Amino acid sequence: MSAIEIAHLRKSFGKQTVLDDVSLTIRHGEFVAILGPSGCGKTTLLRTLAGFETLDHGTLSLGGHLVSSPDYHMPPEQRQLAIVFQNYALWPHMSVEENVAYSLKVQGVKIGERRQRTANALMQVGLQGLEGRRPADLSGGQRQRVALARCLVAEPKVVLLDEPLANLDVHLRAAMEAEFAQFHRQTGATLLYITHDQHEAMAMADRVVVMDAGKVMQFATPQTLYREPANEMVAKFIDDGRVIAVQDIRPCSDGRANVKVQGVDYCLRASPHQRTRPHGKLCLHAASLRLAGDDEPGFTATLKRVTYRGAYSQLELELLGQDALLSLYLADASGCNLGDVLRLTLDDGWIIPDGES
Repeated sequence: MSAIEIAHLRKSFGKQTVLDDVSLTIRHGEFVAILGPSGCGKTTLLRTLAGFETLDHGTLSLGGHLVSSPDYHMPPEQRQLAIVFQNYALWPHMSVEENVAYSLKVQGVKIGERRQRTANALMQVGLQGLEGRRPADLSGGQRQRVALARCLVAEPKVVLLDEPLANLDVHLRAAMEAEFAQFHRQTGATLLYITHDQHEAMAMADRVVVMDAGKVMQFATPQTLYREPANEMVAKFIDDGRVIAVQDIRPCSDGRANVKVQGVDYCLRASPHQRTRPHGKLCLHAASLRLAGDDEPGFTATLKRVTYRGAYSQLELELLGQDALLSLYLADASGCNLGDVLRLTLDDGWIIPDGES
């Protein structure tokens, strides 16, 4: 039995369709991130799961029990979910201890058990000694830990997280990624994590849902999204992938195909179902490219931009006859000047499946 089952969900606001035939099966104890550009529908999906929005079409089940359909809507307080909001949603007049214990108090948990569970939750997130402070006296990271402790104390089966790190600085966000991973291990809960930051999603989640314009583009592991994007949108969205036109695609073995890139022959990764085609699209990452040696085939590109990244420089290169720029990382780009013509070759690449070429 899955923890979350979403079948053919549709939701519109007026004439604007925000969720369009969304279907997902999320397993018990799985950490799933919902990722996509602004306006893709990810927050509406979370609000629908939480019970804050009704459905126009489809069904939504939690733990095998129907909670939403066009004819039935279970109220949020009956769904046995925990939610961590972007703004933490802490009571400002309550202490840390009171914020964490509040849900137990509402449930009628006896005071002794309530204090013990609250103390354990605060210890697990490293907030022991801060029980008496108010939220205003805490840092952003500490407030986020209070929100996590509030989830821990409730012992939820499903936790929804709505861009919980968006208000933190970059260094604190990195530290909090470890906190969420530990939280997942400790609780064994099913986590659905909404974010626009793909690095967060790829670092923490077991699987990632990529959404665009209300539709699910792909639902897969981070590794699969990077190496085998299902379509051009995913290819461009994940890790600054670049998509270029290629010609003469000819399957050569299971999972590989011969293809011409700027007139040069390569044997690259492809779907086992790849067909022979006169043209298609190829997904490349910076790690796929390198400068070609004098004795190996390659193609030329014109240097348009150099960006210093510390340990390496990122070069943006324009292919003749194509709009897309390729990205190449070099440890030392001191000898490269804008306008230089460089010879490149490929070590890797993914031929985007036929339906999206």
